[in-house]
Amino acid sequence: MTRPVSVLTVCLGNICRSPTAQAALEEAATEIGLELEVRSAGTGGWHVGNPPDPRMRAAGARVGLTIDGAAERVDRADLEHADLVLAMDRSNLRDLERLASSAGIATPIVLFRDFDPAAAAGAEVPDPYYGGAEGFEEVVAICRRTATSLVALLAAGGVDAAVAARGSAQP
Repeated sequence: MTRPVSVLTVCLGNICRSPTAQAALEEAATEIGLELEVRSAGTGGWHVGNPPDPRMRAAGARVGLTIDGAAERVDRADLEHADLVLAMDRSNLRDLERLASSAGIATPIVLFRDFDPAAAAGAEVPDPYYGGAEGFEEVVAICRRTATSLVALLAAGGVDAAVAARGSAQP
């Protein structure tokens, strides 16, 4: 028996973007019946133990997406366990690549939006933390759209095929 694909979503504080991506991936996987293990974490430790930002949870709730959990800080064990690591922006991507490289971990680490059919390669999930409600709503929409695309790729061919195909549907 094989275990489900393990995906780790990562942003800075693990209270806005990465828990939203986690919820969207879980939702998309459930919709098509794909067994997927999803966790989220942050590269910084400021919010460890805290629930997702209430503004993020509210934006999700308005469209039926439940965003919950408690913030964690990413560590070596997270990277070792994951089959795929998804960074929300280039800064977090660099931090994750450094951590993986120093630990000799070869898990694929890519930008989450590389799977967004509406974004150019290299696009980031914007950080809504210092903005208004519209920024949180935009992140929910981005995460849902990207999650649907990524889950379809995972279901069709697994992690290697998904990573190889990322960006192929972008403008």
